[in-house]
Amino acid sequence: MNKKLFVSIIGLLIAIGVIVQPSVSNHGFSQEKKVLKIGYFPNINHAQAVIGIGNGDFQKILGDNIEIKTFLFNAGPSAIEALLAKQVDIAYIGPNPAINGYVVSEGKSLKIIAGVSSGGAIFVVRSDSGINSVQDFAGKKFASPQLGNTQDVALRKYLLDNGYKTKDKGGNVEILPVKNPDILTLLLKKEIDGAWVPEPWGEKLIKEGNSRLFLDERTLWPDGKFVTANIIVNPEYLQQNPDVIRKLLDAHVNETQWINFHKEEALTTFNTQLKSLTGQTIPEDQLSEAFSRLELTSDPLKQSLFKSAKDAFSVGFLGKTEPDLSGIYDLSILNEVLKSKGLAEIDGIGGEAKITDDTNKSGQTNVTSNPTQ
Repeated sequence: MNKKLFVSIIGLLIAIGVIVQPSVSNHGFSQEKKVLKIGYFPNINHAQAVIGIGNGDFQKILGDNIEIKTFLFNAGPSAIEALLAKQVDIAYIGPNPAINGYVVSEGKSLKIIAGVSSGGAIFVVRSDSGINSVQDFAGKKFASPQLGNTQDVALRKYLLDNGYKTKDKGGNVEILPVKNPDILTLLLKKEIDGAWVPEPWGEKLIKEGNSRLFLDERTLWPDGKFVTANIIVNPEYLQQNPDVIRKLLDAHVNETQWINFHKEEALTTFNTQLKSLTGQTIPEDQLSEAFSRLELTSDPLKQSLFKSAKDAFSVGFLGKTEPDLSGIYDLSILNEVLKSKGLAEIDGIGGEAKITDDTNKSGQTNVTSNPTQ
């Protein structure tokens, strides 16, 4: 084959695409698509995730280059197991499971990066239980949603502070770990005298379980504020994908603000998304009353978590040595997001786990438009 013919053939092959020339065009600027695996509960104290993931608000801020994969949970321990096993990258979760996960992993596999909610837990007693004050607790039987969960610890500490021991500790009060739906059944059957539960189950027990409000847990905390949910992340994912986490927290703060300033619309939207997730909705009156006892906030209310940990330790959880939680928080990206929105930053990044009176410093005073618009 002569040289001219060879060159002509090569030119023809390149022209029709059989031979592809090396190129630094668009391919050089393309980004690898990332995945963010989010775990959360279909609960009102995880309303930002329920609404923001369901209606696409989170995806809009994360963008087309980040794929959201969602995982629904109904119990904190299973969500923690999933995070430790890297089956999820982040999770909306209560403070006590977060503490347990941090302790079990020796601080290596979990960081709290933002707050989600405050309040939203109550102690109800059966209307015909004969309980009118704490002096009437002897011989009574109460329920909590799960052994060692946030409400279980709160109930045990409340009893201890009022001079009662549980039967397993030689006392005369019994606590049964029972799933929330079954608590309603046991109240109607008069097999328990009361329960310490999260909302909206508290209001449901009042409306449908022949029960009345005995104590709103907010009354036990400074300024009525205590953490009931945080966002946790696998530190490895955080280190490798700070851009993804920043976008997520941007979406989370936006959703928190929108819900707080559009509560009626938010409750309707929540029920719509709840039906999509579970096939059920919460009666409007119950949802409204339950939500009135809850505050959504990106402030993780650090001091309340440290006190919850001390309470858990004092009632026999978290092992024989009180754990050091001073490294459980990484609020650096959250503070960047808050600052960019003109909102007050959270004090004490990586601060010591000391118990002091603390107030909500989120300072979320800016009204933002609906992020869906």
